[in-house]
Amino acid sequence: MNAIPDNTANASTRPASTGPASTARYIKPSKSDNVFNATVARLTKLGISVWGSRILYVRGRSTGELRSTPVNLLTVDGTRYLVAPRGVTQWVRNVRAANGQAQLRVGRRTEDVRLIELADEAKPALLRAYLKRWWFEVGVFFDGVNAKAPDSKLREIAPGYPVFRVEPRR
Repeated sequence: MNAIPDNTANASTRPASTGPASTARYIKPSKSDNVFNATVARLTKLGISVWGSRILYVRGRSTGELRSTPVNLLTVDGTRYLVAPRGVTQWVRNVRAANGQAQLRVGRRTEDVRLIELADEAKPALLRAYLKRWWFEVGVFFDGVNAKAPDSKLREIAPGYPVFRVEPRR
């Protein structure tokens, strides 16, 4: 089974260890990143998952409109996770405001999910797995830290990378 601690005891999907949004880490996408993301999104919407890609749909925290973005769905020991390699992005803020209620889609297949944000101490093994799988795509956002980094380094960077466990919505 999965021995990774989370914050399910909290009413919110945001762990207490996450700092205020004003000091949160965020890397804005470049024009080439936007082109890459748009290509992956287009393929995923057509039903072609690129290395496990999904389209995440979540209600916007201000408008209430459905927002979408391509994400990499990581599976570790049978449990699924979403990692935000750019930090506290708009989708992360929207998921937090929506109490974790979201959808994952590939083509016409839609899954209603609940995203539960993990505490920082639960992240190192997942960050390592994420970097092993998608280093070629996201390595630039990890400032030289890779899957071979010591646990201490992964613990050090963990607060800058929101990680959510994906559960079916009941």
